[in-house]
Amino acid sequence: MAAMLARDVTGDKRSVVSRRPAVALALLSVLTTNQKGVVAETALMHECAQLGIGVARPIDDEPYDLILDLRPRLLRVQCKWAVIVTGAVEIRCRRCRRGRDGLIHRPYTAGEIDAIAAFCPDTGRCYLLPYELSVDRAAVRLRLEPPRNNQAFGVRWARDYEFAARLKALQGP
Repeated sequence: MAAMLARDVTGDKRSVVSRRPAVALALLSVLTTNQKGVVAETALMHECAQLGIGVARPIDDEPYDLILDLRPRLLRVQCKWAVIVTGAVEIRCRRCRRGRDGLIHRPYTAGEIDAIAAFCPDTGRCYLLPYELSVDRAAVRLRLEPPRNNQAFGVRWARDYEFAARLKALQGP
């Protein structure tokens, strides 16, 4: 399975849901949330390696998963697993833990992270949400298909948030 994910994440021949083998989708659907997080982190680190961007992991328990070295700037990134929901890549922008009374959801706040990066196995692509879309919200949807109501204003297109393009914009000239 790791080889299949690496093949999907690398190169220009990235598959989408309709082309993915049913066995691969079935395997991905039974992963625990921790395993999905590891797959997402690995896909993002692989993409960084392809782009020549240094990656570090915090030693202690921090609200971010990776530190990207954009030279001279460091970017604290929280990694997420993304799914497709009604023609859009949905990235959840909050943390979840078990408490005495059930699940406790809490959004990331200012000062905890600089961005959220997500891997979507359905598209085989990584996405990067800027700070403004990463904090104090539950989720962000990036459109793959036009909305059914033909709305154009305020639509966040997934292609505009693809990882490599967003990182190049952050690095500058």
